Amino acid sequence: MQTIPASFFLIQLLNGSGLLAFAISGAMLGVRKEFDLFGVIVLAVVTAVSGGILRDVLIGAVPPESIKDWHGVALALMAGLLSFRFHHFLERLRHPVLLFDAAGLGVFAAAGAQKALEFGLDPFMAAILGVISGIGGGMVRDILCAQVPVVLRAEIYASAAFVGALVVVAGERLGVPALEALLLGAGLTFFLRMMALYRNWALPKARRSAQE
Repeated sequence: MQTIPASFFLIQLLNGSGLLAFAISGAMLGVRKEFDLFGVIVLAVVTAVSGGILRDVLIGAVPPESIKDWHGVALALMAGLLSFRFHHFLERLRHPVLLFDAAGLGVFAAAGAQKALEFGLDPFMAAILGVISGIGGGMVRDILCAQVPVVLRAEIYASAAFVGALVVVAGERLGVPALEALLLGAGLTFFLRMMALYRNWALPKARRSAQE
């Protein structure tokens, strides 16, 4: 009987934590927008699974994992329900939407790059797929809430995801164990995103003349 390595379960746990973080960020934004229970749950689920579905479709992993396996949707559904019920506790955190969004961004960027490598994409495109996986859920969430997606603003967001995805790609090339590369990539993306929020780091904007 073939034994499944412990690292496999740890990677699955990491993926689940990212999905949970994105679901909470979606649910909390729905609460702030005064959505009803159904709206909050829909936003939680869509935020959690959109990036992964887009990634899987682009690399040919169909049907996407979130559709093939009900566990991810169930986890997001549970997160939405709990966030709706206990949102007062989550609001005690400083900027809960941004905090959980940063956590989900890190995990999905790293995991997306790793999965793209497993499907044979070249390192640079694997990193790009990691970014798409990381930003997809947040973009759909923001569009559904009628606000400009954070990735399109002058903030360190997609660039942080790209750095984390590059760490995973570099780790694979250097023979670093997948779990260690995933943790490092996800952690670095989370760190960069949070530092950008607290230190007001931003990408340069185009300067317009006074006559425009």
